[in-house]
Amino acid sequence: MGRALLGAGAILLVPLVAMRFTREVDWGPLDFAVAAMLLAGIGSLHVLLTRKLRSAPQRRAIGGGLLLALLLLWAELAVGIFGSPIAGS
Repeated sequence: MGRALLGAGAILLVPLVAMRFTREVDWGPLDFAVAAMLLAGIGSLHVLLTRKLRSAPQRRAIGGGLLLALLLLWAELAVGIFGSPIAGS
């Protein structure tokens, strides 16, 4: 699970660095906290679900499904593509 947390931290460096160079990226502390929880949670879930699997296609299928779920949730939180109560602006 350590690699999942390191991966989440590495991904969060992208908006942190981008905020230094452009005004289009305007994340607050809450944005970073939510993104960290999502990324670390999905990464840890992937590790837990694939720990016992030996088959690479099964591991990739689980990873792909989790990635799709992450992207849909992220898009919903950002712009509200489904119009749920948690939708963003």
